Amino acid sequence: MKEIAQQIRIVVDEAEPKLNSISDNEASKKPAPNKWSKKEILGHLIDSASNNHQRFVRAVYSSAEEFPLYQQDDWVRVQQYNNSTWQMLINLWSNYNRHLSDLIERIPEESKASLCNFGEPQPVALEFVVTDYLRHLRHHISQLI
Repeated sequence: MKEIAQQIRIVVDEAEPKLNSISDNEASKKPAPNKWSKKEILGHLIDSASNNHQRFVRAVYSSAEEFPLYQQDDWVRVQQYNNSTWQMLINLWSNYNRHLSDLIERIPEESKASLCNFGEPQPVALEFVVTDYLRHLRHHISQLI
């Protein structure tokens, strides 16, 4: 898990200056009416961090087999990320991910196999959830920069 934590730090450290080079106005533009703006994509990554934070912690101390589904479009719509400042979103995203990387680094070895279920047909191991979080993070960051 330490390697995944380090990879998250690298993503944040490399992406943060590139995100800072994007103007607030540019970050608010939607490429199409039904597509997310850069602010909404980064907001989605903040939501992902929030949802996964719960999974990571709960899976360490107990079974995390029952989590509500993450309704990503509803979360983005309700929070209206385009009305937030780009800098605030960057700061929240980067600091939240630095915190998560510290948390992931501290996950005990014996907890890697703890099961998590959030709407999939079968529960998955915490190690898969953490690895998939990094994959998801990289995917969306590549859309932004």
